[in-house]
Amino acid sequence: MLRLPPFRYLAPHSIEQAANMLAQEGEQAMLVAGGTDLYPNMKRRQFTPQVLIGLHGIAALKHISGSPEQGMHIGAGVTLTELSHHPVMLERYAALATAAGSVSTPQLRNMGTIGGNVLLDTRCNYYNQTEFWRHSIGYCMKKDGDVCLVAPGSPRCWAISSADTAPVLVSLDARVRLVSVRGERVIPIRELFRDDGMKPYTRADDEILSEILLPPAGDWRSVYVKVRRRGSFDFPILGVAAAIRFASDGTVADARLTLGAVASHPVEATEAVKRLLGQRLTPELISEVATLASKRSKPLDNADLTINYRKQVTPVYIGRALASFV
Repeated sequence: MLRLPPFRYLAPHSIEQAANMLAQEGEQAMLVAGGTDLYPNMKRRQFTPQVLIGLHGIAALKHISGSPEQGMHIGAGVTLTELSHHPVMLERYAALATAAGSVSTPQLRNMGTIGGNVLLDTRCNYYNQTEFWRHSIGYCMKKDGDVCLVAPGSPRCWAISSADTAPVLVSLDARVRLVSVRGERVIPIRELFRDDGMKPYTRADDEILSEILLPPAGDWRSVYVKVRRRGSFDFPILGVAAAIRFASDGTVADARLTLGAVASHPVEATEAVKRLLGQRLTPELISEVATLASKRSKPLDNADLTINYRKQVTPVYIGRALASFV
């Protein structure tokens, strides 16, 4: 049986109190909300914090407010279940509701939060293993070693971003609010991510993700599709988030397309999307754009199923996502 390492648990009642605790405890502390990813990682000794600061009791993190006309505010502590069932999300931000509802199992969605999913630790077959397993083959660069076992000649870690909601929020052009004892800042969510398997987020160590800000829904429509080994529970080996706004004549006025689980950060297929602008969605155009966008996906041997399969299904699922708008 895998057991948690010893730690102290702090339970703040406000964001300000949590920020103060995080600043005081420093590098020995980590934040935890639902704990659906952190606790298993702690059992496998990927993380061994001496202090956990629990965000579960902070009511200010559990709101969904605003309107589709003015934009929505989603507290980082909102559970994935609540988000996936919210009527406004289902009607006006459909891709986000789909992505939240596709994470893992009902039990874990009841505990897991949107903030935790956005900041999900990057994953790799050589990293997400028990301490005994990792010790037996030699530790990887991401934890305790100095070599990337996926690409031994590479100077960087290639662990992948597997958060379902992350590519959706990028395609929705969302922003995030980060709070610390130094104040707060609001940044586009795409600026929260960087292409680094070891340090995939620009969030400072003393910052708390407190809120996600969605822009007005307007005429935007969105969709999310994913590929995984099993129909539930498993992390995605490909996520496709697409958002399109049509002009009155039926042509594409604007579009965004983001791929998840193909790199250490959500990958935007901006050049491929330009081919859609001013055009009607036809099977021929969808096939062309899907092929162009799939070139942004360069999987390595660090997730489920084979590299060749993952490459082959990428344009297929991009095409399915775009075809859903027709």
